[in-house]
Amino acid sequence: MERIAHNHSEYYRYLEDIRRRLYNLVIAFIIFFFVGFLCSGQILKLVIGAFHLQSAEIVTTSPFQSLDLAMSVGMYTGLVICLPLFVYHLYGFLRDGLNRGEKRFFFLLLPAAAGLFLVGFAYGFAILYFTLDTIAAYNASLGIRNLWDISKFLMQLILTSALLGVIFEYPMVLLFLVKVGLITPKFLREKRRHAVAAMFILTSLLPPTDGLSLVIMVLPLIVIYEITIIIGTRIARSRLAKRHVRIGEIIK
Repeated sequence: MERIAHNHSEYYRYLEDIRRRLYNLVIAFIIFFFVGFLCSGQILKLVIGAFHLQSAEIVTTSPFQSLDLAMSVGMYTGLVICLPLFVYHLYGFLRDGLNRGEKRFFFLLLPAAAGLFLVGFAYGFAILYFTLDTIAAYNASLGIRNLWDISKFLMQLILTSALLGVIFEYPMVLLFLVKVGLITPKFLREKRRHAVAAMFILTSLLPPTDGLSLVIMVLPLIVIYEITIIIGTRIARSRLAKRHVRIGEIIK
């Protein structure tokens, strides 16, 4: 009975820690949602100004569309800002179960993960810009006027760029799993075909849906996967060497 009570108290402590961290994340999301909502006008001007199309006009289709856009901007602002907070709380929850090397490795992954997200976001932004600019110019050459709904335009732009940025994060997850010994570089090499197929499936769900854009979006993901295998091999060798040293010290 004492052992059961002890296990119950341990699980309750972990659940209480999770509840507290989720509560803090929700409060932070609400605060930054209102910040994004109030600053939506400036944010929309910045985005539309950066995504300037010569042959298309961005229009609204209803009097209340600006309010809907402000709500969407607030939601995306809250999600983007809360993402690093989520990583911080995730580390805080896992910290006691990680050794010193794994903690150091976790902190090394953070700037790399942020950089990959920004690269993926910018890459998706550039692909959409090129694709939409080409479509607008083609329609204009046919005498078709381009009047694009601002809500759909921004939703496709932000959602595609953000999701591609998230997909670019997968090497960080794989390298962390290699570091803690849950997977090996050999496993990554053996599952290369499955990984490439998954990349094509995931990116095919994102606009634009033409074949050329799909291939252009998948190519850097494949290159990153190969780089991940190379880095993962070095990490696995280092981890194995340290283990041999520890075993040798124990034997002595």
